[in-house]
Amino acid sequence: MGIAKALTIAGSDSGGGAGIQADLKTFAALGVYGASVITAITAQNTLGVFGVQEIEPTLVAKQIDAVIEDIGADGVKTGMLSSAPIIEAVADRVRHHRIEKLVVDPVMVAKSGDPLLRPEAVAALRSLLLPLALVVTPNLPEAETLLGRRLETDAELRTAAEAIREMGPRYVVIKGGHRGGDADDLVYDGSTFQTLHAARIDTPHTHGTGCTFSAAIAAGLAKGMEPIAAIGMAKEYLTGAIAQAYAIGAGHSPVHHFYRLWS
Repeated sequence: MGIAKALTIAGSDSGGGAGIQADLKTFAALGVYGASVITAITAQNTLGVFGVQEIEPTLVAKQIDAVIEDIGADGVKTGMLSSAPIIEAVADRVRHHRIEKLVVDPVMVAKSGDPLLRPEAVAALRSLLLPLALVVTPNLPEAETLLGRRLETDAELRTAAEAIREMGPRYVVIKGGHRGGDADDLVYDGSTFQTLHAARIDTPHTHGTGCTFSAAIAAGLAKGMEPIAAIGMAKEYLTGAIAQAYAIGAGHSPVHHFYRLWS
């Protein structure tokens, strides 16, 4: 069988903390060969996003074809997709190549608050990509945007998970990083709810957490783990990466992807 292979379809972060760079670091840290499809180039650091250049949708599609037709991918994740035409191109190639182990991180806003998804692209994400997802990993603001309503109570979160699952993904993970209290994630598989608990870590170094989490799930799926096990593994890995994070800039520095290898 050889080494497990994972593919990330996302934006490039020049600061190295999120996007393609975070995903490839995560794949490497978890013992998976990583390939990448770049959807957009961002001029970015720990303080913010200072420019975005989208890649032509046809070239995004060609990147996917090039990787799948030669190297293959045992697990795939999407991150920043930026526009409706790019989402359309990605969804078309996912269907064409019959990609089943797809993790969709519905990236909409950077840690700095800068937008990474055009408002008109949300509908395309909802209607074209979510039906193809095995796992979707929205944070609280992303879940609210997908549903068009505020989510505040635990009961509302559960109803939201059910509503998002009706859009197509088989497993819904609503991340708890934006809520108060502990950083607990809600997982819904269509029949049961599960809470993944983690104590909140007091650190500003949380750049790329969503990218890292979804990439870790894709890595687990690529290695043959069942979705619930892959999600749990990813939560444990990310919690350690946040706890061991160190400052590399003046703003939100990234998590420490290689904390198990060096400190």
